[in-house]
Amino acid sequence: MKRYVKGARSERELLNIMHGKGYSVMRSAGSGVNALSPDIIGFKNARGIALECKAWESTSLSLEREKIEELRRWESNTGMDTFIAWRMNGRGWFFIRLGELADTGKNYTVTMRNAINIGRRLEEVIP
Repeated sequence: MKRYVKGARSERELLNIMHGKGYSVMRSAGSGVNALSPDIIGFKNARGIALECKAWESTSLSLEREKIEELRRWESNTGMDTFIAWRMNGRGWFFIRLGELADTGKNYTVTMRNAINIGRRLEEVIP
């Protein structure tokens, strides 16, 4: 339960940041429960963005194959840029494109080092 509360709190944090920057935003029903949609969807000036949010304290982040495949379908169907938004304690948010995840066979993953090297931060994704 503690992980769910931390994740929901992080999603609301990002939702509020986006709202403060003028986005119309919504948090998906069933967020964290199903693989059907991203956690947060935001719109501004006819541009949409979809975010799957993770607040994970580890040296890597792994996501289920089914979830990433569904997010890829989402991105293809909607034309929205879709990112994994990873909140790292003390470092803030990092945004990883779905194509930047490594396929391990069972899961898709990104290491903390790779996310930091990609260096895509909040201001770049949510101007």
